Amino acid sequence: MDVRFSTDPQSLKTKTTQELRSLFLMTTLFEPDAVPMVYSDIDRSITGSAVPVKGPLTLLSSKKEMAAEYFTERREVGVINIGGAGTIVVDGVSFALGKNDALYIGRESKLVVFHSAAADEPAAFYFVSYPAHTVYPTTLIKEADAQHVALGSTNDANKRTINKYILPGGVKSCQLVMGLTTLEAGSVWNTMPVHTHQRRSEVYMYFNLPDNAVVFHLMGEPSETRHIVLRNRQAVLSPSWSIHSGVATQNYSFIWAMGGENQVFDDMDGVHMTGLA
Repeated sequence: MDVRFSTDPQSLKTKTTQELRSLFLMTTLFEPDAVPMVYSDIDRSITGSAVPVKGPLTLLSSKKEMAAEYFTERREVGVINIGGAGTIVVDGVSFALGKNDALYIGRESKLVVFHSAAADEPAAFYFVSYPAHTVYPTTLIKEADAQHVALGSTNDANKRTINKYILPGGVKSCQLVMGLTTLEAGSVWNTMPVHTHQRRSEVYMYFNLPDNAVVFHLMGEPSETRHIVLRNRQAVLSPSWSIHSGVATQNYSFIWAMGGENQVFDDMDGVHMTGLA
């Protein structure tokens, strides 16, 4: 497990491009037949993936970093499948996930195993986990059953659909809030005007991008912005004090996951466009 330690806003001003990437960017997700994970001290998030090709993959605890007998001993997990059809077996119960379907895995689920329906079109499970203090039931959320919100416009190049999977009023969790946003053709901006949310951190994972496309992810304090270049199926950590927004060379999708003190989706501190620098 890769362990990342965060930095403060003042220190961010002195970081080189490579230092920024080392702190916040995740580039090794979605390796076939592996479960790569990144542990961050930002709200104790764990971000990872599972792409089972040759056989099933088990979600295991890293005892050095987690000090747990099994992964969800004190944690909850949100999973979204962005690949072919697959199944997640949680303590002997099977949940079938098609493309863009999600699964909330509750605390104290002792055995989690990822399967693909076909090796030539494997599932691509992306997951984010936060500590949990209560047990909530493991729940399947089909894409069609998510809360769908249409936002933006073609004129502003940000016409998109936000699919909310795990959140208050929907599937219950302790900390985790998770969903998937898809931009329409001709739209390239997400989360602009920008905001911060002091009471929780966030992880963005960008996908549905061809090899020759890139995303410029904006971060930092509103008056001291920086950017990180991301490519397909890469993720970025966002501290509570940082903006998190992006623009790409074409339309794309991204999965957002949040954890922290408050789960209310609209609990954010907006930044006026004139406040960006």
